[in-house]
Amino acid sequence: MAKNLRAKISSTDTLYIHDRNTEAVISLVKELGTSGDSVAIVEALSSPREIAEKATTIITVLPGPSHVSSVYHNILSRPLSSLPSDTSESERLFIDCSTIDPTTSRSIANAVHSPQQGRFVDAPMSGGVVGASAGTLTFMLGASTRSGGLVARVTPTLKHMGARVFHLGEQGSGLAGKLANNYLLAISNIATCEAMNLGVKMGLDAVKLGKLINSSSGRCWSSEVNNPVEGISKGAPVERGYEGGFGIPLMRKDLGLAMKAAQEFGATVELGAEAERVYGSVENEKGAKDFSIVYKWLKERNS
Repeated sequence: MAKNLRAKISSTDTLYIHDRNTEAVISLVKELGTSGDSVAIVEALSSPREIAEKATTIITVLPGPSHVSSVYHNILSRPLSSLPSDTSESERLFIDCSTIDPTTSRSIANAVHSPQQGRFVDAPMSGGVVGASAGTLTFMLGASTRSGGLVARVTPTLKHMGARVFHLGEQGSGLAGKLANNYLLAISNIATCEAMNLGVKMGLDAVKLGKLINSSSGRCWSSEVNNPVEGISKGAPVERGYEGGFGIPLMRKDLGLAMKAAQEFGATVELGAEAERVYGSVENEKGAKDFSIVYKWLKERNS
């Protein structure tokens, strides 16, 4: 994401970066270089607060609700200084691309808005590691339409890192959309793995079965793009021993957030608890591999 952002922002801008993994930061800075004739300057800073002091647009991507809360507590521990006089923006823009629960996100938004430290939007993403590298991510945006021009200001920045931006409503709506989508993803991945295993057990050629499903009503992202059987989805994690995809711990986190939201908002989700049980068992045996490894887990249970 940082590479795509650096390649597309103005060469007069500066891209500030920070991560707790200092080795990753050093590696990225080394790869990108700190300056260039036609690209933005890249500078590593020591904390989120330091980035917020220097930048007009701040993008955060973190593992979970507690991490996001901690980072914004660091940023907002005291009032931020005024923006530089040479910027055309009147206030800072905070874009959080983490997948967390809408309630926590709205609380952080209030912590930004109440002391007038800037504007905060939620923009979780879909597309995985492949989409992040290729710049084809889909962003689900929750942003107020009451503050003029906010959506118009956010969208170009997100399109530097992705291909599609869906504005779903007020702040928190992007996360609501992401959790609904990833609940469906959790279920459809298990169903795809079960269907592929069932067909193979009945004597079907796995590749032919995959092509059939992807030309029929059972087609879904898990069958077409991330099929758990080798030879069906080019570049899928199965080709790398289920490495480098959407790890089971992340899937469990998102499913857990969706289940929490279902309880909070009174939505019936019959299959969620069983999906949580399956992913928990698979993680215990297979670790943090891509979640399509459910297929291998099923095969081994049948042997």
